[in-house]
Formats: sequence, structure tokens, C-alpha cells
Amino acid sequence: MLTGLVTTAWSTYVLPAAGLGARGRAVANASFAVAVAAVWGSNAERLGLRNAASGLKWGAAAAAIPVLGSAVVAAVPALRRRVRPSEDDLVEWVLFRIPVGTVLTEELLFRGVLDAASPALSPIFFGLWHIRPARAAGDSVVGTVATTTVAGVVFSWLRAHSGSVLAPAALHYALNASGAVLAHLAATELERS
Repeated sequence: MLTGLVTTAWSTYVLPAAGLGARGRAVANASFAVAVAAVWGSNAERLGLRNAASGLKWGAAAAAIPVLGSAVVAAVPALRRRVRPSEDDLVEWVLFRIPVGTVLTEELLFRGVLDAASPALSPIFFGLWHIRPARAAGDSVVGTVATTTVAGVVFSWLRAHSGSVLAPAALHYALNASGAVLAHLAATELERS
């Protein structure tokens, strides 16, 4: 419980107060997650890295769902127009900020540490972790927390059934990266019109 409260305080108060840019936040988040995991004694066995084959198999199957969904959205103009455009650098997003600042950070904290410490509360703390990002984006905080809590349940289920943190990490990356690609496509389409 204490670790969940600490992660919520970090994401809601401490990190925003640092005034870092996107790259700095990614590095700070990853550093925070590694430190928390180290304090908890996380290692390859606890993270299920010895079950890499199972984690990758489950993760690839799960990741196919958002990738296919995003392909459908990208292919259907009426759906594509509903995507919020992003001016962010796609390469930096997909190759650094998502894998390091989001997936590594959140999978270490929530599926690596909090699932073991408090499986019932881990998805809730995962939802609460997203309060500040929702505010910053102008999104509904309640909607974002509810959605990410449900996602946390799915990620935790994948972790438990695959025996590896790699399964939820693969799905998490696929969700966020495919969303970033869609936002980039939407921005490109706006520039053309």
C-alpha cells in the first residue's frame, strides 16, 4: 500500500514540480521505477524474465489487438478524423519516451512490484498514476483513471497468466505506440488539408 501511495505522489506531485521536459520526465520516471524495484529486491526471477518465451508469446498475441485496431482506424477516414493530432516527434515517442518513460517505468512499478505486494490494489494505483497526465492533456480525470484502472486489470492478468512482466509490457507498448502513430497520421492529414 505504501509503495502505491508513493508512486501516486511521485506522478501527481513530485515529478510535475521538477519542471522537466518530456525527455527529462522519461528519464526521471525510469530512474524512479528502477530505484523502487531495487528497494523491493526485484530481479530476473521476480519479474518473470526467466519465463521470457511465455511472456513474449502472450504479449505478442495481446499486442496484435491494438495494432489491428489502429490499422482499421488508420484505414477508415471517418475514424481517422476522430483521432486527436499530435505534433510530437514520432520517432522520439516510439523509440524513447514510450518504451523508457512509460512501459519500462510502469511495468516495473505496477506489474513488477505492486502486483506482488498488493495484486488487488495495483490496478487502482496504476489508474491513479495517470491523474496528472490526464490533467495536463485536458482529458477527463475520472475517465482516464477508470480506463487505466481497467487496463491495469488486463495488464495484471497478463502478468499472472504468462508468468512474465514481458507480456503486459508488449501490450502496453503496442497500445501506446499505435496510438502515437495514429496521432502522427492525424497531424499529417491536418497539415495536408
